Amino acid sequence: MLNTLKLEKFRGFKSFELQDLGRVNLLVGVNNSGKTSILEAIKLLYSSANFETFIDVMIERGEHFNTDKNTTIDLDISHLFYGHEVEENSKFSISGKNNNIQQKLVVSIAISSKITRSPLGIHSEAYSVSKFSDDLSRLSFIAKWTHGNKQENWEKILSSNGSLYNDEIHFWPFNKYRANKRPIPTTQLIRSSSLTIETMTELFEQVVLTAEEKLVYEALQMIEPRIERIAPVSYSKSISSSSRGGFVVRLSDSEQRVPIGSLGDGIWRMLGLALAIVSVKGGVLLVDEIDTGLHFTTLSDMWKLIWETAKKLDVQVFATTHNSDCWTSLATIASQEDAAVDGITIQRIEPDKNTSVVFTEKEIAIAAERGIEVR
Repeated sequence: MLNTLKLEKFRGFKSFELQDLGRVNLLVGVNNSGKTSILEAIKLLYSSANFETFIDVMIERGEHFNTDKNTTIDLDISHLFYGHEVEENSKFSISGKNNNIQQKLVVSIAISSKITRSPLGIHSEAYSVSKFSDDLSRLSFIAKWTHGNKQENWEKILSSNGSLYNDEIHFWPFNKYRANKRPIPTTQLIRSSSLTIETMTELFEQVVLTAEEKLVYEALQMIEPRIERIAPVSYSKSISSSSRGGFVVRLSDSEQRVPIGSLGDGIWRMLGLALAIVSVKGGVLLVDEIDTGLHFTTLSDMWKLIWETAKKLDVQVFATTHNSDCWTSLATIASQEDAAVDGITIQRIEPDKNTSVVFTEKEIAIAAERGIEVR
């Protein structure tokens, strides 16, 4: 598990550090304080040279240019850097200590000395010259990951406007748009808009007929006890992937198959949380606005599911919220005797501060009991 996390010149953070991290960590703070950026930073730190992670993070934020009559997308990397500018020597870093092992990601912009990789995966000077004319001194986007004594890195040339060429992205070895199978994730980031149908179906297929499938049913039954079975169904590609489709359920008092979307946003959100946490066994679950779609009466059950599953599957959880009911319901778990063993924290992010304000298990329980606001 990450014990500390430090950001240097990443997005809106000039320098910022989280300390005393636990098994479950809830990030609170005002709007635009950087809570979502912290989740993205953790995902990038664990991405281990998988450029798909950068693609997902930037496209989700709308950080791209549409080119060639909107048929291609170039990634606008400038917003990853503090000050939203890309120039020679621009740099950001994300580092953390994971059980006394140092992890670090350093991304920098520098004059390129690298010949680009051809579509066939062969270094080709002819390909470079034809693509970039006689300008071989373009700036490069360079990323280096360090995990203990292991290091991975790559470098890619930027366009003249500081973006990454769409066809350059196409040739990345881990790109989900050309790989037959996506790599098993070590992290899963759930946005406030929840997971897509495609991702939910893929995650469900991974847990069918495994011990983790029972955890998924138990999560849904917290909101709707009548649920007995759940199954994925085919859906039209013309239907928005953000719709609440792709699954049907069977209820104990009905013989009909009921579309999961008919049961409300809470069921969909809980399904996503359950599938996500069991899919990252030994990894990290990141959830933006974790209470989205959930009534305050179900939040204690949600935290119970997350806490027990995280311990069982060795998952570390980072989540954000603006909801006082969300953090006070966490106090029920924080007051348990075993909470201090793995650790539960609330990390308050304050603008213009370079460290978070940490509330430990005991302090969370006391704050909830006395009505002290920690958001």
